Amino acid sequence: EYQWKGPFYFIQGADPQFGLMKAWTHGDTENGDDEWGEEIKLAQQAVQAVNKLNPKPKFFVLCGDLVHGMPGTRWKKNQEQDLKDVLKNTDQDIPLVFTSGNHDIGNTPTSETIGDFCKNWGDDYFSFWVGGVFFVVLNSQLYFDCSKCPELRQAQDAWLDEQLAAAAKHKCKYIIVFQHIPLFLSKPDEDDDYFNLNKSVRQEIMEKFHKAGVRAVFSGHYHRNAGGFYKGLEMVVSSAIGCQLGQDTHGLRVVVVTEEKVVHKYYSLTELGSQGIEKELLDLLAEQ
Repeated sequence: EYQWKGPFYFIQGADPQFGLMKAWTHGDTENGDDEWGEEIKLAQQAVQAVNKLNPKPKFFVLCGDLVHGMPGTRWKKNQEQDLKDVLKNTDQDIPLVFTSGNHDIGNTPTSETIGDFCKNWGDDYFSFWVGGVFFVVLNSQLYFDCSKCPELRQAQDAWLDEQLAAAAKHKCKYIIVFQHIPLFLSKPDEDDDYFNLNKSVRQEIMEKFHKAGVRAVFSGHYHRNAGGFYKGLEMVVSSAIGCQLGQDTHGLRVVVVTEEKVVHKYYSLTELGSQGIEKELLDLLAEQ
């Protein structure tokens, strides 16, 4: 869909992370993830809320940390199966898009852990077009620590440059990026942290995105809502469907793409499920 066809919207979620809630409350984030009933309910609530929306979103993207179990840990397979069982109930007309997080492929990924993710959930980086808008999904772990698979980082970098060049050639309306780890949480020059990319890598990517005209980057990882701007590039950090580490509610973000702008709002699962999208955003969709 290279052509702009008028306003549309999509849903962004992050970190269903089956298993974290118990691990977090028990203070054992390494092995305490042997229960995830609460997360199953939240993921079901998210799917039900998305299915009820009218008009339907163009797609539903999950920005990483699908489950809490790290590669090779005891409960990972069961967690993944349970998440798939929930997601199977997503309306068939709403494509699902998956981004890899650190819990999906490891803090220091290897070609094996990335290969496993790809077998289970699809490619770790790829692009797609919707109505004249170019979407790019990246594997942000390769920017966080690619020490065990430097060649994969190089491959993603080369691919990204080609994709951004192609988007420019096709004169896309916007470029929007999805990745798990935020470039930054509130300020482009903030200090390095577990929850952002380190400064040298961050600066390089921000500048590349800015030059290519990327409008926004959507991510998760922080389990709280946050974000800011680098020149014209908006960094949007969405809180989790699953475990909250701050004061936000379990929720999803509605992102409306119009001729002039990209507008988004974070809704609690309860609010989105019971009331749907508010009139102001629906009005933007109706403008032709």
